[in-house]
Amino acid sequence: MSTKHTKAASAFLLNKSRAQFLNQSIWYVREKRDKVAMQLAEWEELRELSSSIKCHTVTHLDTYLEQFASQAETNGVIVHWAKDANEHNKIVYDILQQHGAKKLVKSKSMLTEECHLNNYLINKGIDVVETDLGERILQLMQVAPSHIVMPAIHLKRQQVGKLFEDKLGSEPGNSDPTYLTRVARLHLRNEFMTADAGLTGANFGVAATGDVVVCTNEGNADMSTSLPPLHIVSMGIEKVIPDYRSLAVFTRLLARSATGQPSTTYTSHFRKARPGCEMHIVLVDNGRSDILANPQHWETLKCLRCGACMNTCPVYRRSGGYSYTYFIPGPIGINLGMLRSPRAYSDNVSACSLCCSCDNVCPAKINLSEQIYSWRQGLDAIHKADPMKKIISSGLKYLYGHPTLYYMGLKYAPLINRLPRNILYNRLNAWGKGRELPTFARKSFSEMWKKGIVR
Repeated sequence: MSTKHTKAASAFLLNKSRAQFLNQSIWYVREKRDKVAMQLAEWEELRELSSSIKCHTVTHLDTYLEQFASQAETNGVIVHWAKDANEHNKIVYDILQQHGAKKLVKSKSMLTEECHLNNYLINKGIDVVETDLGERILQLMQVAPSHIVMPAIHLKRQQVGKLFEDKLGSEPGNSDPTYLTRVARLHLRNEFMTADAGLTGANFGVAATGDVVVCTNEGNADMSTSLPPLHIVSMGIEKVIPDYRSLAVFTRLLARSATGQPSTTYTSHFRKARPGCEMHIVLVDNGRSDILANPQHWETLKCLRCGACMNTCPVYRRSGGYSYTYFIPGPIGINLGMLRSPRAYSDNVSACSLCCSCDNVCPAKINLSEQIYSWRQGLDAIHKADPMKKIISSGLKYLYGHPTLYYMGLKYAPLINRLPRNILYNRLNAWGKGRELPTFARKSFSEMWKKGIVR
């Protein structure tokens, strides 16, 4: 039985040059990550510290959130609490209305993607402008991100050049990256200058000081907050960390894991509003409390949203972000989607080879593959298990439970080597699509061991 992911991945792979381009582009980022990580002798120690800090913080969220909110309010920031996406969107819209804001410039925020904020505000008459270059490109194309850190990684410069030609009036046929960057800068500069409000996400919220820390490579978060008189922060409650000592651990890990840089170009700290301006923080639950209460899957709350698991995942790299049905793709997206709605997003759990590479690169040491395996074991309980796989599993269980039958199968297995190819590989053999059976040995290892042929 083909899942939605399988079908979408198959369609993606029909364009071999595009699939190869994506795989090479993302693997290049993975290689950069390895190089900068291995420059730090204490890299694994940092990962262990990161995991421990996150484990401690998310299991004491009430304490740290209260401290963070209290410190932020002491700094003059207005703090709001949102139980779900609808409440978050309404709070943001109400703030904009109170200030008569008609144009909102945004830096990249996966939380607002999660809450579908853009469409909500646009339907209310607010002009919403994404200011991260990749996000702006996709907004002009009216498509969603395919990666959480490099949202337009799947696009080639020629596609961007044609888009800018159509939407921004750039020179026909000019896809030079420097030129396209200049076009984008001039376009966004006007948006910054005429915006009524700016919205950022939050990579970290420092409980001890009430600071919001935003990490970018383009400085768009700084432009979104330094020109408009109103700054709104959308922050998931799991983003809170204890103090600046903790922050030092995460900033050493984040950019190295995400893009292979020692640090992001801009690591911006927002503690209070500029003189004469206003700053709001919206703390959002939207199911995070339920995740925390889940004994098998609460560790997903440790995620730094670096995208390292995607960059290493052989399935993601070869199938693309749009093959997943949840808005966050890759290993972390599989788990988050299942936590959101197992029945709606169960098809994504097949998009994993259980190679465990995601576990090995995660800067917070989340047991991603273990969790995906756990979700697979529960598919039958929600009536989402593949019927064919259930039949095969039952047959194998019977075979392994009957030694005489098993050894007879081993004895006659070499006969399969002589069967015509059209019998072995046909539409009934889904496993054979893209795979080849091994050549069966004439004698099994057990038989050779008993006869002393191997020792």
